[in-house]
Amino acid sequence: MNNYYQPQAETMPVEDIKKLQQEKLLKQVKYVYDNVKYYRDLMDKKGVKPEDIKTLDDISKLPFLSKDDLREAYPYGMLATDLENCVRIQSTSGTTGKRVVAFYTQNDIDMWEECCARAIVAVGGDKSDVCQVCYGYGLFTGGPGLNGGSHKVGCLTLPMSSGNTDRQIQFMMDLNATILCCTPSYAAYIGETLKEKGYKPEDNKLKAGIFGAEPWTEEMRRDIEKSLGIKAYDIYGLTETSGPGVAFECQEQTGMHINEDHFYAEIIDPDTGEVLPLGSKGELVFTALDKEAFPLIRYRTRDICILTREKCSCGRTFVKMTKPMGRSDDMMIIRGVNVFPSQIEAVLLNEGYAPNYQIEVDRVNNSDTLDVYVEMTEESFSDTVKEITKKEKKLAAAIKTMLGISPAVHLVPAKSIARSEGKAVRVIDKRKRLGINI
Repeated sequence: MNNYYQPQAETMPVEDIKKLQQEKLLKQVKYVYDNVKYYRDLMDKKGVKPEDIKTLDDISKLPFLSKDDLREAYPYGMLATDLENCVRIQSTSGTTGKRVVAFYTQNDIDMWEECCARAIVAVGGDKSDVCQVCYGYGLFTGGPGLNGGSHKVGCLTLPMSSGNTDRQIQFMMDLNATILCCTPSYAAYIGETLKEKGYKPEDNKLKAGIFGAEPWTEEMRRDIEKSLGIKAYDIYGLTETSGPGVAFECQEQTGMHINEDHFYAEIIDPDTGEVLPLGSKGELVFTALDKEAFPLIRYRTRDICILTREKCSCGRTFVKMTKPMGRSDDMMIIRGVNVFPSQIEAVLLNEGYAPNYQIEVDRVNNSDTLDVYVEMTEESFSDTVKEITKKEKKLAAAIKTMLGISPAVHLVPAKSIARSEGKAVRVIDKRKRLGINI
């Protein structure tokens, strides 16, 4: 059964999608040029005017935007409409420097919530469902986005936010939640806690989970599906481009459909900025085609992925993106080797370990060190020191096969690594204290 929230848009012929995108792009470039001085200055510096953009292919003439630009323009430098037309702000979680603040008109909110509604319906959701939203609310986009999408669909919405796992489980069981929305690491934690409380996967009424906001692997997907007895689906988005719902998985689970009637996607070489053809691995770039308050053109996401137009049996015609394969800005270079945390996670799960781990990178005597801390299972507590050492060596060898460099693996007691109810802290890079530009 094919499930669509807005079938006309979601199954539009590709040639009509491109025609619509071109019409919106030309209008949006002029709108941004006329209303956003920061971006107008970038265009002028590059020597390009709105009238130079006549087709979709001409988008490559336009300058990129980066998160550094948005921080520099904080708070109102990217605002394209009068503040009185705005009804909400959302903000990135931020780690250093100024946060990115995104503004929304009511039309922007409606569009965003419709995109999230598409994601819920795509996994089989309808107004008979109970949708438990455990993403954070407030400035974080996860909670408000899926909450609004759930309302659009007509689901009974449980606006739980993150944390208080005992209460999450009580409501999940008592109110018969059928769709779970949260970060994958928190979904794994809920599954782990349910098991500790004596519940079996078949004891809950969940049928689907919509998980995003952090990288996760196919191995972790299978682990979550098994522990919760559900189908686990990916959702993608950034605060800068509205929030979750920019792209979503359908029931085929073969990549995320990008809502192309609202967002134009490119893949570029992260080093040169050159636009790459479909099927190429590179950095994802988004243009918001009809946002009013905070319309970004050619925003560099730093996410590495592949775009494809392979026909999907769900009937949607939107281009699909793979799961992000890492990020061009959080990629670690260790002893000259490019390392993504997701690579290490994949090895751990393949070797039968739960995705509770932490990576610690440092530089000692001018040489990079890589330590991987992994929780043992409850059953492993009976192992002797000799057996644990043997397992550590086996896991280190598997990681070396994947990365090409040797880590120091430390098997630690269950529950000794701090659990996350939001985005998991997977990497501690101590080299940054030395002022090393990683």
